[in-house]
Amino acid sequence: MTSTRRILITNDDGITAPGLRALVEVARDFGEVTVVAPDKPQSGMGHAITIAEPLRLYSTREVFESAVAYQCSGTPVDCVKLAVDKVFDKEPPDLVLSGINHGSNASINILYSGTLSAAMEAAIEGIQSAGFSLLDYSWDADFTAAKHYVRKIIRRMIERPLPPRVFLNVNIPKGPLSALKGIRVCRQAHAKWEEDFIERVDPNGRKYYWLTGVFTNFDEGEDTDQWALEHGYVSVVPVQFDLTAHHSLSLLAPWNEENTQDA
Repeated sequence: MTSTRRILITNDDGITAPGLRALVEVARDFGEVTVVAPDKPQSGMGHAITIAEPLRLYSTREVFESAVAYQCSGTPVDCVKLAVDKVFDKEPPDLVLSGINHGSNASINILYSGTLSAAMEAAIEGIQSAGFSLLDYSWDADFTAAKHYVRKIIRRMIERPLPPRVFLNVNIPKGPLSALKGIRVCRQAHAKWEEDFIERVDPNGRKYYWLTGVFTNFDEGEDTDQWALEHGYVSVVPVQFDLTAHHSLSLLAPWNEENTQDA
């Protein structure tokens, strides 16, 4: 593989996450790797950016021996923005990879995920990108199978680049490589969190709340990411950041009107 391809890697689990290390180990075979990742876990931050306080960026040599690495005080999206502007000096990298996340980012989770928002920010900047997640929340998760499929997908992205403004949401089932059936390119399932807030009282008598919930899949289709994952396949969903409901434009066309009142 060429050594001139420049690859930016980030995540939302923080610079010390094992999933990030696993992604670096794979990506370094495809080019020159630079890591810019949050200095602490930033899960569930979505596309948040830091505007009310300064960002800090520190070079670190303690985490990775085979890659230039920086830890950032901000969100995953901050990491991408700061990396492109300062670390790469406005010369965008050729590829941005985010993950490997500890836990699923399938279906509606993409809207909350810092992992996928980092990949989305790269796509907004016109950079090829993908977010990778393993369906195992354990810090000691086995990334062997995930690394196998991450390698396959990176290679295919390089061989056949994605269309403009499209990035990939890749989710990998938990389990040994022998248990996984392959890859399925699919759509995002219609599913959501049925949320509940547990109410408690602190020692001072003040109420506080813990968010909890149950993930519910309303989609019976066999072409979704949830179906693929439940049946042992790696799900690959091509994603765009244009949120226009194009199929509704004609439905709402009668709303169009011109102001005919005199000025």
